[in-house]
Amino acid sequence: MAQLQTFKLPHLPDHPVHIALFRDARNAEFLRQQLLDGNTEFEYAFVDAAVVLSTTQVFAAVFRAVNDMMKQRLKSRNVHSEIVHCFSGNNNIATSFRTFGITPATTSLLAIKVSSTLTTEQIQSHLQEHVQGTSLPFSDASIAELNDLSKIRKIYKLDQPAGKPGGARQGKKGKNADQSAGEGRREMEAVVLGMMALRGS
Repeated sequence: MAQLQTFKLPHLPDHPVHIALFRDARNAEFLRQQLLDGNTEFEYAFVDAAVVLSTTQVFAAVFRAVNDMMKQRLKSRNVHSEIVHCFSGNNNIATSFRTFGITPATTSLLAIKVSSTLTTEQIQSHLQEHVQGTSLPFSDASIAELNDLSKIRKIYKLDQPAGKPGGARQGKKGKNADQSAGEGRREMEAVVLGMMALRGS
C-alpha cells in the first residue's frame, strides 16, 4: 500500500499537501505520458527523488508554489507543475522539468498533490492503483537511500568537498563518518535552499 502522508504547512492550513515516496518505480513512462496528455486524474508533482536532498527542500518547493498560486503568480500551468519548477535554482521552466520532473528513466519517485477536496484515502488508492513501485515513508532517511549527491552537486553547481571524491563517508569510519555525512548534507541543504529562495528575486 502507498504510504501517503498528509501535511498542513504553516500559514497554508487550507491547502493540505499529500506526499508519497516510491523506489523501484517501473512505469515512469506511463505516468509522464499522463502529464503530457493533460490527464486531470494525474495532477501531481511527480519529482525524481534521485535529485531531492531532503524533506525540508520538498516543503520549501511546495510552500513557494502554493504561495505563488494564492497570489496568482504561477509561472507554469498549475500548482503541481510549479512545485517541480520551484526545486530549481534558475528561471528556465523547461530545464526545471527535465532536471527535477519525471522521465522515462525515473526509478525513484516523489508524488506530491495539493488538494483540499480529495481525501488522503482517495489519493492513496489512486497512487496504489497507478504507481508500480515500492512505497517508502516520506522521511530524510528514505530520501538519503535514493538520492544521488554527485548529481545534486552538479545540478546546483556545488563544489565537491576537497579530497573527498567519493563523498563524505570516504576515509572515515563509524560514528565519525555518520557525523561528517550529516554535516555535509546540512551544508548542501543550506546552499540549495538559498538558491531556490533567490530564484527570480
